[in-house]
Amino acid sequence: MEPATVGTFVAAGVASLFMAWAIGAGSSGSTPFAPAVGANTISVMRAGFLVGILGLLGATLQGANVTEAVGRELVVGTTLSPIAAIVALTIAAGLVAIGVFTGYPIATAFTVTGAVVGAGLAMGGAPALGKYYEILTVWTLTPFVGGGVAFGVAKLLRHDAVPELTAVPLLAGCVGAILANVEFVLLGPSDTAQSVAETVASAPLLRLSVTLGVAALTALALSFDMRGDRARGQRHFLLVLGGLVAFSAGGSQVGLALGPLLPLFDTTDVAVPLVALLFGGGLGLLAGSWTAAPRMIKAIAQDYSSLGPRRSIAALIPSFVIAQVAIFLGVPISFNEIIVSAVIGAGAAAGTGGVSGSKIGYTVLAWIGSLLSAGALSFVLYTALVAVL
Repeated sequence: MEPATVGTFVAAGVASLFMAWAIGAGSSGSTPFAPAVGANTISVMRAGFLVGILGLLGATLQGANVTEAVGRELVVGTTLSPIAAIVALTIAAGLVAIGVFTGYPIATAFTVTGAVVGAGLAMGGAPALGKYYEILTVWTLTPFVGGGVAFGVAKLLRHDAVPELTAVPLLAGCVGAILANVEFVLLGPSDTAQSVAETVASAPLLRLSVTLGVAALTALALSFDMRGDRARGQRHFLLVLGGLVAFSAGGSQVGLALGPLLPLFDTTDVAVPLVALLFGGGLGLLAGSWTAAPRMIKAIAQDYSSLGPRRSIAALIPSFVIAQVAIFLGVPISFNEIIVSAVIGAGAAAGTGGVSGSKIGYTVLAWIGSLLSAGALSFVLYTALVAVL
């Protein structure tokens, strides 16, 4: 490899690690356990520690789909050059870092998507309209679906006619059924992902039987736990949900840091396994979670709504489902958007609100502004650098 190429690779790698750190400190590090912290189920510092470990695992086992989408599917007719990758990652990470240190959750997926598209268009690429429609559809539906489901589940759990010892284990069974069909890279053949149900059984009916079996075992386990101590069982379920969302965050968000790097390996003779890249990106997420996530965890948990265990469960269930759907589709998605909308929906079920309207308004403006500003800044900066160099 030529020295200049080595230099650009090093610079791009540093920018990618900076992006991974910013993501770990922001969306993937702060949002998964925020409802649990708000419900006083786990401390802020312990949540930051656990989310780093689980994010690393999620990045390694589920990060391929979103990484490929960000790296190869956002612009048509060109691939990002090393300079373009550096520009996109630096602009996006800078905006996310601003959000971390000001206490406002900047939507990471918005900033990275805008930055990559801006740099790609500046290189002469064409917009990937089909992928944009898919992404915008998911982004638009997320607050309505997440908030609506969270509101409905919270209402269900608060209803006097619904026995809590029945409703909560049934919800756990639904989560177990989904988990049985989540794809993991190590379960499938080389370079492919496969679910637990697919690994155990190949025929559709047998996979359905495995899914129902996992759901039943999950529901029975939580039912047994809650009959011994109802509050303890709820806390255990809430912590498991937080862990699943943290794992999903790693699988989704690592692609935002690593995606712009993929085209660099297409133009050189450097061969690095994708799993190794994902693990490295996961380490960056872990570093961000351990060093800076507690500030954002506190912001999400306390500023948006004060949730009890039942409403926290209601917020985390749709968050987990939406995250896994986005990973399956290869759509970069903001975990701030997922969690904030779910927290608001669950909080609204109490009837008293507990949600800061001004905070929500500023957050939405920050999301939109980060998308547009990241795209514009990347376009201008790349154009200026090419003119100078």
